[in-house]
Amino acid sequence: MSSTEQTTAHTESPTGRADGGAAPRDVTFALAQIDTCVGDLDGNAAKVLENCREAARHGAHVVVFPEMTLTGYPIEDLAFRATFRRAAWRKADELATRLSDDGLGDLYVVVGTVGTTNNGELPQNRLVVLHDGLVWAGYDKHFLPNYGVFDEFRIFAPGDRTVVFDVRGRHIGVAICEDIWQEGGPVADLTDRGIDVLLTINGSPYEEGKTHTRHDLCVRRAQEVDAPVIYVNQVGGQDDLVFDGASFVISPNGATLERSPQFTESLDYWTLPATSAYDARALASSVSTLAPAMGADEEVYRACVLGLRDYMAKNHFTSVTLGLSGGIDSALVATMAADACGGANVYGISMPSMYSSDGSKDDAAELARNLGAHYDVQPIESLFTAFQKQLGLEGVAAENLQARIRGVIVMAYSNSKGALALATGNKSELACGYSTIYGDAVGGYAPIKDLLKTRVWELARWRNDEARWLDQVPPIPENSITKPPSAELRPGQKDSDSLPEYALLDKVLAAYIEKAHGRADLLADGFDEKTVDTVMRLVDRAEWKRRQYPLGPKVTALAFGRDRRLPVTSAFRE
Repeated sequence: MSSTEQTTAHTESPTGRADGGAAPRDVTFALAQIDTCVGDLDGNAAKVLENCREAARHGAHVVVFPEMTLTGYPIEDLAFRATFRRAAWRKADELATRLSDDGLGDLYVVVGTVGTTNNGELPQNRLVVLHDGLVWAGYDKHFLPNYGVFDEFRIFAPGDRTVVFDVRGRHIGVAICEDIWQEGGPVADLTDRGIDVLLTINGSPYEEGKTHTRHDLCVRRAQEVDAPVIYVNQVGGQDDLVFDGASFVISPNGATLERSPQFTESLDYWTLPATSAYDARALASSVSTLAPAMGADEEVYRACVLGLRDYMAKNHFTSVTLGLSGGIDSALVATMAADACGGANVYGISMPSMYSSDGSKDDAAELARNLGAHYDVQPIESLFTAFQKQLGLEGVAAENLQARIRGVIVMAYSNSKGALALATGNKSELACGYSTIYGDAVGGYAPIKDLLKTRVWELARWRNDEARWLDQVPPIPENSITKPPSAELRPGQKDSDSLPEYALLDKVLAAYIEKAHGRADLLADGFDEKTVDTVMRLVDRAEWKRRQYPLGPKVTALAFGRDRRLPVTSAFRE
């Protein structure tokens, strides 16, 4: 089918075309949880073909891929480029033909791509089925999210039709991501269509606690249509978003029939029994692989590592560089980097000043040894003295000068080695502006920017415990975890000189930022007036810094950047 035919033939429902009157038989679904790249039509299509070949060897009948498989997700304003939409449709046609030529035409391959309205003017978020050398069964996403990280309402035109297609006498209803999150719409329309399974393809980003939310949602939808729900989710990092995969199949009684692993590509299988989909006993016997669930700390850690790994890969970096201060933030970032790309590809730089303690320098060296990372020492005192001879700075200006000298060195390593520079700031520091713009804030990616300081300590302890469980050397020196945090920019400096203790600060920040509590709410929460006013003032005045900070993986419900906009002054105090 040519790309010029997409506005009509591609949207027709294939109900009754294939096995429409046949007696119900078992159907094996392959859940292809893959990592796509925005704009890489060739690479994404190659992954589809590879997974289809493997699924066919396993005896699958239907292979299901995530939302916007061919184009990657989210494509944002790339959707408005007509040449890209045409290229995406040509790729779908080519892929259908290639599948048929390779003897895989009998498969029903469910993929996502970008479509176009019938008048050819507006893009649509589309699901298609590739079968028998053709592209058919076009379904367009109905509900277009316009909150948090999503901007689909501005980009896509909504669909208005439900689609059911038949495979081996079984009726398969389809939906795309947000369509199952909203009451009514296509799922409600499917309740009287007699479907045997509801299939939804998704590009659902990770955030803490969302796994259980998805599960509970799909139980409700399975009960609504009185059939199992197959939920296939994208995996991988794309800019500041991380997709965790964690695809699954759920029955109407809430039983998990299949669960794919988190944060890794996976091809898993589930078979819809030949008996009626409403036969609870038959469904109970159809349980497939159940990947073990991760704990909360491991989830967040793996999300940060995957975000960094994919940001490197999709921007063609093979190594990273960062400053190693001996503190907990740089230690955790370096450890994540080693897990993402291997210690041999991590260039750590110790940049001691006249204020750096021997313990900090020893901790940095030990960390590098544990990770197998490169380790260079570049003292900054002589450079600082040279600047001071001309500038004669004092106070905060002199402290920030040290951070900016270190930033220059990190970027010099980045340029000379072609390595991605990593910023090591955490969410508590970013919230309060406790960082130096063009200093410790330099870098191309910030792996822990969405982690509060107390969360950084928790993940560091988890990573060391994980190493012990694997009979490995814990990577992070214990002293980096237990010593009082300090920027070491003046004698005896501690973070608590400028900020409330992190145990208190992070509780206030979590309420102010993630729960959107105002001043009255915070006081009602039990925080004292002085602390509330101090934290609000610091956070509100630091917006300009946060706007210039590098991207980092979003792992909480409200992250700086895409989600959070705070006043630029303290004039708004409610």
